[in-house]
This record gives sequence, structure tokens and C-alpha cells, in this order.
Amino acid sequence: MTAAHQHFTDNLQLIRDSARAFAETHIRPHVMEWDEAQHFPIDLFHRMGEQGFMGVLIPEEYGGAGLGYQEYITIIEEIAKVCGSIGLSVAAHNSLCTNHIYTFGNEEQRRKYLPMLATGQWIGAWALTEPNTGSDAGRMQCVAQRDGDYYVLNGTKCWITHGISGQVAVVIARTGELLDSRGMTAFIVERGTPGFRSGKKENKLGMRASETAELIFDNCRIHKSQVLGQEGEGFIQAMKILDGGRISIAALSLGIAKGAYEASVKYAKERHQFGQPIANFQAISFKLADMATKISAAELLTRQAGDLKNAGVKCTREAAMAKYYASEISVQISTDAVQIHGGYGYTKDFPVEKYYRDSKLCTIGEGTSEIQKLVIAREVLREK
Repeated sequence: MTAAHQHFTDNLQLIRDSARAFAETHIRPHVMEWDEAQHFPIDLFHRMGEQGFMGVLIPEEYGGAGLGYQEYITIIEEIAKVCGSIGLSVAAHNSLCTNHIYTFGNEEQRRKYLPMLATGQWIGAWALTEPNTGSDAGRMQCVAQRDGDYYVLNGTKCWITHGISGQVAVVIARTGELLDSRGMTAFIVERGTPGFRSGKKENKLGMRASETAELIFDNCRIHKSQVLGQEGEGFIQAMKILDGGRISIAALSLGIAKGAYEASVKYAKERHQFGQPIANFQAISFKLADMATKISAAELLTRQAGDLKNAGVKCTREAAMAKYYASEISVQISTDAVQIHGGYGYTKDFPVEKYYRDSKLCTIGEGTSEIQKLVIAREVLREK
């Protein structure tokens, strides 16, 4: 092992220990209470900001932790092992809103917004999806029309994480023709801007402590200084941001899968039937063997995508593969976890029913499994 590699693994272990201790102390005692009440614990996110978890990838000069994707994957994974909802919100805040402003913002925008976001004083939202355009973003109906030094924004965004509590949102709106990939622009919109309000909060199957709501724009005037990059670059920017976002959803999926797996191993050793632990039965032990193998494969795909992202190399294919595989096995593992627990797995007294509910979102958010296959196929067929 090289000295550099030893330093890397030691550093990563310190970060893992820190995230794990935080999750056990500040999240685990409240998991079911927040889930049942659909409570979004804003104070927790301010506290996570103090730990550096809200600006993991942001340089220290902007108030961030200045870390890379391996550390980021580890933090999300450890939080998601305890609560998928909190892991999802940390992922969305970091890789979508905050990272979009960091990656495509000018220096003035970075200095204005990143210190607040990276320290968790502000919560960020990112708005691409609309009621009638999910993966088909080219047909978006949310329009921004130029009016002198301003843009007038009209339309609705839906399924927006932190749609009510977010103090700032990155919003992609149409400034050109339908289906024109250069006809969309990204804007930074602050809470309190006239004409900008939150709509319905979604009542969800899982991820219930992560707030999801509509954003509504009614003649909302946005100054041109709030444009990220150039007019017409919004869709291209969004696709690049989603590469990193998919790595974070893979990490989220991995955390949920590990949480469900670890709960299953513990239960299988403790639960006795026919005079012995159920772990002794091949039906159960083979399930655990499959779970462990799937987790290892998902982790390798996720870490590989993180390595490429750290190196600044295009990772569209690898990020899509990691997100697709990790999210699908997360559902499989949490399903098996409920089965191993039997009737207890179907109750809220054991953690696996929540992993089961939370895991499904991972196969839908930031591009469904079907869209990931489309992305992977395009990349594979493009290769020479």
C-alpha cells in the first residue's frame, strides 16, 4: 500500500466514523417520529452544515469542506443507512442546487450563495421537473420571457426536494423554442421574490421526512444577474449536474441496502425457529449471501464513478450504471429483508419496512431505471 493510499483510506475512515456517529446520535432516535409526521427537520440540516455535510464538494474558500466524491459517497451512505429521507435531502442539497451554483456560477454568484448553502444556514432546491415533463425536459412549459434587464418567469415545477423550506432554488426554464436543447436557461431564484411561491407538499410512500413540493411562478421577475452561465445553457448544465447527482443517488441506494442487510444479519442470528437461529437455514443464509454480493457490486460501480468524477473525466455511462444497479438492488435487498423478518418485517417496530418504502424512490428520482438504461445504451453504442 502506498503512503498516498494509506492517507486516503485513513481519511475516509475518519469521515465514515464521523458521519456514522452523527447519524446514530442525532438521526436514529427520531427516524420513525419524523417519518410518521412527514416532518422535515430543518434544525438537523443546520447542524449537519456545522459538520461539513452540506457543502462536501465545495472548496473551503466558499465555506465548504473541500472534499471529493469518495468522501461524499461515504457521508451519504452512512446517513442513508440510518434514514433514507435525510440521506436524500443531503444528496439533493449538495449535488444539485449547491453544486450547480458552484460549477456554473460566476464569482459574484458563488460568493453570494455558496457560504450560506455550504454551511447549512440555507437549504437549497433544484427545479427541472414539471407536471407534464419529467424525463422529457425538452417540452417544458415553465417559460422565462426577457423584459429589459429582467426575465418574467411563469409556470410550475413539481417533485422538488425542499420546495417549501429551501431559501434558494436553481430553476431551469424555457427561454427558446420547444425541443431546442439550447432553448433553456438556469436561474437562481431566492425565496421571497414576488411571484414565487410553494404549492402542494406531496404525501409520499417513503422518504417522508424529505420535503417534496411544487414551486409556482406567476409573473416572477428575475434580474439577468441571476442567470447561471449564459442564456440557453440550462439544459446542457442540468445534464452535467445529473451525472454527479446520479452518483449521489447510487450512494443513497447503497446506504439503504446496507442498512436493510445489516438489520437482516442481526435478526437472522437472533431469531430462533425449530430450535436454532434462522441464519442456520440455507433459505436464509443464501438470501444473505446474495444481498452481500449485490452490495459489493453496487459499491464498486459507485466508487468507480466517483473516481472518474474526481479526476474530471466524463462519467455519464459509469454514473448511470451505478445509479441503475445500486437503486435496483436496494429495492431487491430491502424486499428480501422484509421477507427474512417475516411478520415482524411488515410492522413499524422493525426498521426494514422503512428501508423497503424508501428504496423505491431511488429507482425513480434523477432519472428512472428505464432512463438510465437509455443513457447507458447511448453511451455504449457511441463507443468505437
